[in-house]
Amino acid sequence: MHIIGKVAKVIIVTIIVIVVVIIAAIVIFLAVAGYRESHYYNYAKPVGKIEKKYTALGDKQVSYIKYDAADKMSKEFKVWYPSDIDKSDKKYPLVIMVNGTGYTASHYKEVFNHLASWDFIVAGNEDGQTRTGASTAELLEFMLKLNEDSSSPFYGKIDTENIGVGGHSQGGVGTINAVTNQINGNMYKAMWTASATSTYWGQDDVFGSEWSYDVSKINIPYLMVAGTGYTDAGSAEDINPHEGQGICPLWSLTTNFDNISNDVPKVMGRLKGRDHGDLCRFADGYMTAWFMYWLKGDEEAGKAFFGENPEMATNSNWQDVRINDVR
Repeated sequence: MHIIGKVAKVIIVTIIVIVVVIIAAIVIFLAVAGYRESHYYNYAKPVGKIEKKYTALGDKQVSYIKYDAADKMSKEFKVWYPSDIDKSDKKYPLVIMVNGTGYTASHYKEVFNHLASWDFIVAGNEDGQTRTGASTAELLEFMLKLNEDSSSPFYGKIDTENIGVGGHSQGGVGTINAVTNQINGNMYKAMWTASATSTYWGQDDVFGSEWSYDVSKINIPYLMVAGTGYTDAGSAEDINPHEGQGICPLWSLTTNFDNISNDVPKVMGRLKGRDHGDLCRFADGYMTAWFMYWLKGDEEAGKAFFGENPEMATNSNWQDVRINDVR
């Protein structure tokens, strides 16, 4: 019995050690994963000179503030902005960001922080069902009111002539609808979407008409991107497949690109080896460059998309790039 007791103790101690090691491994894994997500720009592997520059953090320290929203749709308004805003007399471009399905601004905080570090005011909300653009319109209206509120840190700081909007996944649908269907949609100067949900999903017998949109109404510069991974790309080659339907397949990008007036500057492309959940972070360099060019007049950033040899067109990270340069 004494020997059995010793064996039992050894087994118990061994099990405890194994459990502790497993827990420690999980904690370390989560810590590393959290660090990589928070510092995603260090792991993005940009190739082009311009892509590398704008994938990195900008030189501004960033501050953050949140406000309670008046309704259950938006819940909270969250704003990232250059920390020295109170010491500056200049106005700052504003970018409104639109969430994907079930996500909130909190999920994208590293991306918003990154863009703010390039001298933007960046605003989001906590709406996880953004497709109609209604909560985006509400957020824009709120920010414009802060610009007129003498007690606000953003009083007189928003450059209302240079406002952009961008979104991921369902937020891409919300971005398009915010620009084309909402009463303040004419306030936006440029737009960007990452893996915008295709029009297939907006059919009445699929997700319903709230997911539909009409890109032919767009009259501002538009950069649209997606990934080549299966969740984004699927295996669909025609417009109404019943199987293999991706969230943002190539046909969707191509159809949207073609349906926008050729009088509008527009760019499309797919990031190689990346899937749906990657796009908001790993396409961030060109998103930043897009807004730097259109909202801040940064000519170097514009060379990523326009001119004799636009970088994106020959960047080995990207494929299926199409550019309509009618600036």
